[in-house]
Amino acid sequence: MSGPITLLVGTTKGAFLIEEGDGAAGWSVSGPHCGGWPVNHVVGDPGTGAIWAGGGGEWHGAGVWRSEDGGQNWSLAKLTKGQLDDWAANDPDFAAMIGWTGSDAPFEEEFQQIWSLGFVHGTLYAGTKPAGLLASRDGGRTWEQVKALSDHPTRDSWSPGAAGLVLHTIVGDPSDAAKLWLGISAAGVFATEDGGRSWERRNRLSNAGDCGHHDHPAAPRDGETGHCVHNMMHAPGPGEVLYQQNHHGVWRSGDGGRSWEDITAGLPSTFGFPIRVHPRDPDTIWTLPLNGDSAGRFPPGAAAAVWRSRDAGQSWQPLRQGLPQESCFFTVLRQAMAGDTRDPAGIYFGTNSGSVFASADEGDSWQEIARHLPTILAVEVLERN
Repeated sequence: MSGPITLLVGTTKGAFLIEEGDGAAGWSVSGPHCGGWPVNHVVGDPGTGAIWAGGGGEWHGAGVWRSEDGGQNWSLAKLTKGQLDDWAANDPDFAAMIGWTGSDAPFEEEFQQIWSLGFVHGTLYAGTKPAGLLASRDGGRTWEQVKALSDHPTRDSWSPGAAGLVLHTIVGDPSDAAKLWLGISAAGVFATEDGGRSWERRNRLSNAGDCGHHDHPAAPRDGETGHCVHNMMHAPGPGEVLYQQNHHGVWRSGDGGRSWEDITAGLPSTFGFPIRVHPRDPDTIWTLPLNGDSAGRFPPGAAAAVWRSRDAGQSWQPLRQGLPQESCFFTVLRQAMAGDTRDPAGIYFGTNSGSVFASADEGDSWQEIARHLPTILAVEVLERN
């Protein structure tokens, strides 16, 4: 077993850190951090312990917060201006009240939020709303746009999902720094094999002839999965095995996203947000189905269950022990499920009702380790090397 871990939690009212205690000490919660900003995603570097939190919105503008001392102190790389800056620039009393001394926002008004972060082989990436990709090679202090994605020839055809046109998922290849996959709602999966100099759109069905007919606009059609990908992960081990939870189903690719196989059969719903892969077994995955995009977006039958597959999605098992089985109407959002690398692996998820659940036995049983937090947007695990 590794040492104590820290859960990195992004919420609508700042970032929170949930620290694992020793023995009966349980878990402790600190926060809100990051000035109470809406924080869409928080990630850490296991080597140094640095933590980054990305978020913002129309009021604050977009930015990435950084802590190098375990969350005790934070500094902000403000990237775009918000309404706050306009107010302060025109109202000296308001500027004095909030301590505003000017707006240093290198990207002006190009985007409204940071939606996702990814620390890949020493480079920190950030996904934006509207969908774009930024890269920082100095630990989040300065940033540059990945122009090849912004200028992609299909850009004019990208359609927004319900939350807008957002780049919400950044996936690196553990063994190759030049390979990166992105999830954009609702433009689909994009991949680079040359460090971001060029990008290929990868949404093709491997079983196009068997996908059937669906009336839902996000369903597979015309030989593609449907472009509203919700979350995606790279499986461990050699090769390019990817999994994604789409707006309409769970999918597996054995070839780096060049083709996708539907593995939804056996789940109670085609709809959900998160997907998680075991840290050592590429055939073990977890997801948390919801009852449908227009049916409330809560667990089917109002009874919570994480569903696990041990055979790459050929069969599924519901895991309910310790989870609420009556009147459960929470939602688990796309970045709000995480895992550690222990043996057995730990799994964690957060809800829009402010609870965090943890399993130390790969989902067989669960306990609520935090409650009454703000709406949880993301959960990640920081394990120090």
